[in-house]
Amino acid sequence: MLDRLDHVQIAIPRDGEDAARAFYTGILGFEEVPKPPELANRGGAWFRSGSATLHLGVDDAFKPAKKAHPAFRCVDYGELLKRLSDHAVVVIQDANPFEGRPHCYIADPFGNRIEIIG
Repeated sequence: MLDRLDHVQIAIPRDGEDAARAFYTGILGFEEVPKPPELANRGGAWFRSGSATLHLGVDDAFKPAKKAHPAFRCVDYGELLKRLSDHAVVVIQDANPFEGRPHCYIADPFGNRIEIIG
């Protein structure tokens, strides 16, 4: 019945869009895509990189997701780790490979957990 994941949505606090844009486009390299006009007044932002689509939705009762998380595969893991370091993003390496690949965890500016897989 289901054949693929369309997108992942994570919550951000109200008025967090500028910090989200700086992080997701400026550091992780996502491209912001326009939200449909009928959804734009809700706040948040939508991003895409390759086939990965991420929606950020405003939650007035925001609490960061510390366990549940999106996991993104990257083209150049070493280069992304350097970018994260250059921007003082804390990287928590996992010594156990994920399907034979190196991976780590970071947090977005709001404390949401994100996994990066090499």
